[in-house]
Amino acid sequence: MASSSFTLSPSPKLLHNNRSFHSQNQNPFVFLNSSQSFSLKPHFSFTFTHRSVSPSRTFFSPFTCLAKNSEPSVAVVTPSKREERVVVLVIGGGGREHALCSALKRSSSCDSVFCAPGNVGISSSGDATCIPDLDVFDSESVISFCRKWGVGLVVVGPEAPLVAGLSNELVKAGIPTFGPSSEAAALEGSKNFMKNLCDKYRIPTAKYKTFTDPSAAKKYIQEQGPPIVVKADGLAAGKGVIVAMTLEEAYEAVDSMLIENVFGTAGCQIVVEEFLEGEEASFFALVDGENAIPLESAQDHKRVGDGDTGPNTGGMGAYSPAPILTKELQSVVMESIILPTVKGMSAEGCKFVGVLYAGLMIEKKSGLPKLIEYNVRFGDPECQVLMVRLESDLAQVLLAACRGELTGVTLNWSPGSAMVVVMASKGYPGSYEKGTVIRNLEEAEQVAPSVKIFHAGTALDSDGNFIATGGRVLGVTAKGKDLEEARDRAYQAVEEINWPGGFYRRDIGWRALPQKQFASQG
Repeated sequence: MASSSFTLSPSPKLLHNNRSFHSQNQNPFVFLNSSQSFSLKPHFSFTFTHRSVSPSRTFFSPFTCLAKNSEPSVAVVTPSKREERVVVLVIGGGGREHALCSALKRSSSCDSVFCAPGNVGISSSGDATCIPDLDVFDSESVISFCRKWGVGLVVVGPEAPLVAGLSNELVKAGIPTFGPSSEAAALEGSKNFMKNLCDKYRIPTAKYKTFTDPSAAKKYIQEQGPPIVVKADGLAAGKGVIVAMTLEEAYEAVDSMLIENVFGTAGCQIVVEEFLEGEEASFFALVDGENAIPLESAQDHKRVGDGDTGPNTGGMGAYSPAPILTKELQSVVMESIILPTVKGMSAEGCKFVGVLYAGLMIEKKSGLPKLIEYNVRFGDPECQVLMVRLESDLAQVLLAACRGELTGVTLNWSPGSAMVVVMASKGYPGSYEKGTVIRNLEEAEQVAPSVKIFHAGTALDSDGNFIATGGRVLGVTAKGKDLEEARDRAYQAVEEINWPGGFYRRDIGWRALPQKQFASQG
């Protein structure tokens, strides 16, 4: 029997010496360790007993635990046999993870949500209990935390822990984990791997070649001519793709990656591919190893400037659904891209379990989708608009994926549309100042009941003010009966925020609503 026992609640609020860490004016992070006594203030409570079922698999089930020494006390209520209860740990600390925590908190079967490392926005909103000192790249520490706190589902948000093999170790320890193995994560971790898979299984994508020699790459570029796309093979924080409109730009991209090593080992091999003209769209599917079910459509805006100008970013805004992805096109994507990928990965001996995020180009000349790239996690900021629209129990859906039981699962979505406008630090995606103060976030969320602000790069200063610590800092999200109402609400909320050190695009959704560009100070 496990030596730890504790009390959990759906909306945990940690107390220490009668001081609440939930207030925005205090440090909202909670450190869980054996030297301090904390309790989770419950709406209802329950505990888990660690039970071994085989040498390779362990799990937690709801039975009474005994307190040991000074560890947290226990209150026990056995859940109904009809409804499986689960404690969830979300790995990551950005806007995507904030959206996942918020959706999991709404899940009726989810008893508590932890987030490691999390951020102050997640914690101060009460969407999860943040564990900033848990090293998510130390699998033994993560496993130990899961066993101590009865975690029955781990959801890995960012790509880096996936590529590093966190899911491998958690699954080996018998902890259900939503996120692919390091082998399957190569779909995102290596663009060359993804392209080779497309070749082998006839998945439509742009023509390409892979290079490690800069001279050979430049010769190929000269033969093909601009515009052309140069990509770092590995993970480059969303900045390793250069759309070169001239030969000089393409040559500079090659030199920066292969000679100057601006992306380190991620750029020691590059993929040079044809430029596809058309409209980009994001397509998401949940995968259980053999089967896949589509999520709702979404579309993001990668370029930093209005009218899709300037350098690429991690994403400056998104909306759902995306009119470009009709039901007919979604069927084409599933049949020609997603399912062949799932079957191909299984045939290659590295089954994919998690979310497949396909970056697509709907070609102008053919009207058909081609695969630009795969991400092996929820997109950011697309995750934000998807999670506010999802009405199904997210915890149960992700558990079904972990167990290979997605067949027959259907998802419920709210009607209407959702939009997120990203507020970023001035200078992003280049250098930017950190520590600028952000005010009026509470007022912004009160613009409409459907407004939700997801935090990506914030902290608290000594006076309890939110400050910016990253490039993309906030995701101001709103729902509406249609895309225009969602956009109006999102931008009304943005205008309430007092942040002189930030900026945002004023035209999110312009492709779907080209007749109106929202103009305001930015």
